[in-house]
Amino acid sequence: MDLNQLYFDHQLQLMRARSTPCASARLRHRESAGRIAHAIATVHRASGAAALRQWEA
Repeated sequence: MDLNQLYFDHQLQLMRARSTPCASARLRHRESAGRIAHAIATVHRASGAAALRQWEA
């Protein structure tokens, strides 16, 4: 998994959530960002990355 792509996708979903006036679309974007954040944390755990503590904070 490309960690940089995951970070990019996560940021994009957060920006989409902030910019849409539609509450249901905002929720979908936030849920998508949450799934991506989980994938990022999984990659961090698998690699033993020290930055994981900061990401989860």
